Amino acid sequence: MDRRNFLDSTLKTGLAIGSIMAVNPVGTLLAGQTDYDLVAVKGGNPDAMFDKAIASLGGMKRYVKQGQTVVVKPNIGWDVTPERAGNTNPLLVKRIIEHCYNAGAKKVYVFDNTCDNWEKCYTNSGIERAVKDAGGRIVSGSNENKYHEVEVKYGKVLTKAKVHELILESNVFINVPILKHHSSAKLTISMKNLMGIVWDRRFWHSHNLHQCIADMATWRKPDLNIVDAYNVLRKNGPRGVSKADVENMKSLLISKDMVVIDAAATKLFGMEPDDIPYIKIAHDMKVGNKDLSKLNINRIKM
Repeated sequence: MDRRNFLDSTLKTGLAIGSIMAVNPVGTLLAGQTDYDLVAVKGGNPDAMFDKAIASLGGMKRYVKQGQTVVVKPNIGWDVTPERAGNTNPLLVKRIIEHCYNAGAKKVYVFDNTCDNWEKCYTNSGIERAVKDAGGRIVSGSNENKYHEVEVKYGKVLTKAKVHELILESNVFINVPILKHHSSAKLTISMKNLMGIVWDRRFWHSHNLHQCIADMATWRKPDLNIVDAYNVLRKNGPRGVSKADVENMKSLLISKDMVVIDAAATKLFGMEPDDIPYIKIAHDMKVGNKDLSKLNINRIKM
């Protein structure tokens, strides 16, 4: 069976990343090699998996240039510890910041418009400490004055939004959601994580949440999307109730395309892209591609 047929076969049976051997185990971008649409890593710690993933895409210097300002947007929305898997893993956030500085970034900012008290979210998630340890700058997302109205030109329901100025002013935007169950959106992944860059989410929840998520995805595509699937909240999301709701999947996905990475994440979760309405809507709006069978995917098993 050749490589293309192998990929097609595995995708038809679901993106069972844990059972697929690496196409390129060492995770390096070979001379003349076509860029990957998606990299999926299985089996290591969050920081080590990111090292492999970003290396297979040619390194962070492909995305961050000397002297640029970077904003990293994890999910820090909930006042829970990392073991509860309500927020992005702090080890992953720390390593991303380190790679940004090694690539020549001038400043790296981290923020989220949290659902719980922002100070408790930042502290108890472990992310504030991780950011400071890496030399990054943690910024509150709780000040409405820092959000400025933008036009969502291609939005069908969401036609304007107030977006945090870090997103508007930074050179590079890195989107780092955690994969988890969500009671309203079914799954939180990269497109859903954009809700944390806007001020008022009430309109989204009362005016077709899935369409609004897809609409916002048309406004600005992150330069890089990294899905944390190390610990995955399988039920009772987005906050979770206890560690019993969490599965240790030890996985990570990385792609420039939010639709690609969200489609892959649904398969990792045991669902299909069309099970999540905002993914299908975004695909139809040509934000990205949910058809994984036509993509160049690198699977790395550590």
